[in-house]
Amino acid sequence: MTQLARIKDVIREQIRGGAMGSRQKLPSERELCELFSTTRITVKDSLASLETEGLIYREERRGWFVSPPRIHYNPLSRSHFHQMISEQDRIAETRLIQVQSRMAASEEAKLLTLTEMTPLHIIKRLRFIDGRAVLYVENCLIARWFPDILEENLTQSLTALYQQKYGYVTSRSRFHVISTSATAEVAKALNIAAGQQVLKICRVNYKQDGAVIDCEFEYWRPDAVMITIDSHTEHG
Repeated sequence: MTQLARIKDVIREQIRGGAMGSRQKLPSERELCELFSTTRITVKDSLASLETEGLIYREERRGWFVSPPRIHYNPLSRSHFHQMISEQDRIAETRLIQVQSRMAASEEAKLLTLTEMTPLHIIKRLRFIDGRAVLYVENCLIARWFPDILEENLTQSLTALYQQKYGYVTSRSRFHVISTSATAEVAKALNIAAGQQVLKICRVNYKQDGAVIDCEFEYWRPDAVMITIDSHTEHG
């Protein structure tokens, strides 16, 4: 067995056996080097591999921690974020980061099938599970469908707000799910290194008459979520 495999096996067993609990801090990389009598490179490679497995996560300038259980996320469900997290006996929080109005950029225009210059409302939010920032969301609303929406409480469910304020019901959504690297903006919000892996979910939403109304970009910490597709989930 290689030194890298041995380090992984020991840490994995400590976590799965319960010796190290959820969100517990691991020894520093220097301490792990001493514990296993190995090099910093071998330790870093071991930790990176365990991170890929979703067993641990890192925070900039703080170190490595044991990952909590993943949230099950069914994109087909109409449950909003706070409802989804509450149903899994966890605690959700949403913070508003930034709001702005501007013309649609190229990626947004393509997703929203816009053929002319179109004003959007951009709502950027950071979402937490049990106090840990795990999801950075950018909602891009076609402005003409949402007069005065920026005056509302934007930490609440936008899906519920659409229905209550405008009578819009999301009847259809289209998704793209990819693994990508965090931009500087996303990395800062999630307290990870720029370029670190994140799970990006792009969603385009249509209201009941078939008109596209918005798109959103979700950037998840990969260890925090498991995509679970259930076509029998009730919409609501």
